[in-house]
Amino acid sequence: MIKDTHTVYLALGTNLGDKNVNLLIAIAKIAEKIGIFSAVSSVYETEAWGYSSENTFLNMVVKVETTLQPLELLEVTQAIEKKIGRTEKTKTTYQDRIIDIDILLYDDLKYQSEKLTIPHPHYRERPFVWEPLQEIFCIL
Repeated sequence: MIKDTHTVYLALGTNLGDKNVNLLIAIAKIAEKIGIFSAVSSVYETEAWGYSSENTFLNMVVKVETTLQPLELLEVTQAIEKKIGRTEKTKTTYQDRIIDIDILLYDDLKYQSEKLTIPHPHYRERPFVWEPLQEIFCIL
């Protein structure tokens, strides 16, 4: 039996270490563990958002077709972050990070739990997310 596929948009960001390599590893792990890419934005270099940092970010958005359900997708993205070297996320402040993978959109789903909100509650406020997402929408 073939599982239904879902279209998801993921935001990737990194501002520590070899940022290009971090994004490449994240993309490879997403392809291996989550699904098939149907679009990839350009990479955007941006300043930190919500806090001060000496390190600029590289950001991008990817569109992926997956059979994973929302909470499964969250678990896998968090496992990928940890595999690349991400330490625990803080709930109160932003900080530099090797990799961050956020679930922006999942089909047309509106979902909220203690662990996950879809659509991502801040994606429209953040140019480093909105611009690459808009790029993908314009490509399609």
